[in-house]
Amino acid sequence: MEPLTFTLSLMDSEEERDRAIISLYKRPRVEWARPLTCRLIGDSAIGEGVKRHVLSTVMGAVQSGFLLDEKKGRVLLFEGESDHLIPSTSQELLEGDLFVTAGRMVGHSFLNGGPCLTGLSTAIIHVLFGGSPEMATISLSDCVDQDVRDVLALLEGTKDLSEDDKSQIISVTLPWDLPGVTLNNRWWLREKILLHAVLGRTTQQVKQIRQGLKDTGVWEFFSSRPDDVQVLFPRACNAEITPQIILDNINWPRDEDIVSLEDHCRVMTFLRKFIEDGTLLLFWSKTRSM
Repeated sequence: MEPLTFTLSLMDSEEERDRAIISLYKRPRVEWARPLTCRLIGDSAIGEGVKRHVLSTVMGAVQSGFLLDEKKGRVLLFEGESDHLIPSTSQELLEGDLFVTAGRMVGHSFLNGGPCLTGLSTAIIHVLFGGSPEMATISLSDCVDQDVRDVLALLEGTKDLSEDDKSQIISVTLPWDLPGVTLNNRWWLREKILLHAVLGRTTQQVKQIRQGLKDTGVWEFFSSRPDDVQVLFPRACNAEITPQIILDNINWPRDEDIVSLEDHCRVMTFLRKFIEDGTLLLFWSKTRSM
């Protein structure tokens, strides 16, 4: 098939680039397995390095959020601690099909050898590939809501609960159609609250991510190979340092009073090549071993 062409301009603002990324991945009926050709306006680089840079930009936004409005700040698709990330419960993101878009980005990056989404909760991954929520292993660290964590801490102990404690617990259980605490249901209630806080509130988000992965053909592959799912969603603690990670964390100067656009592009091209061919990592490794 003809290649899928993706163009990003380095002269655009971050907000403009993020909107361009979302616009591409929101397109319906795209064969995401088509060969990918990427182009950077404002950079003379060509080839696989450009593709890696573009896919890294895409996945960096999935990982750390999209800047769609300078006034509102970055929009996070995933929240929580590293290796315990869960989808945001924002209704606006859900209604905008942003999680379908994110699933397509993850699958498309994988198909083209780009970065993966790291640090996703194992409970979310379990359900994403067809596992039963009741069989998921959920950690307290998977819960991003501090008010819910406080209630879970109350239920975890064995001390008598005051009326204020019970009122605090009801404030969480009542909106979720769960009963109040009794002498006999304390541990059961804790598990139900944790299940709902992590998986119950993110059911639709996970369905959208699954649909996005299916659109790229990746979901079917990994659902038949559950032992290899960590390749698609690696743990953050296992992520290796690559040239692209270094590039993603460079704050490139944009002020034309400091350097002209022509010189800016020339320096960026040279430094990107220096990093991508492994010279910097080789120097860093030797330095650390001395």
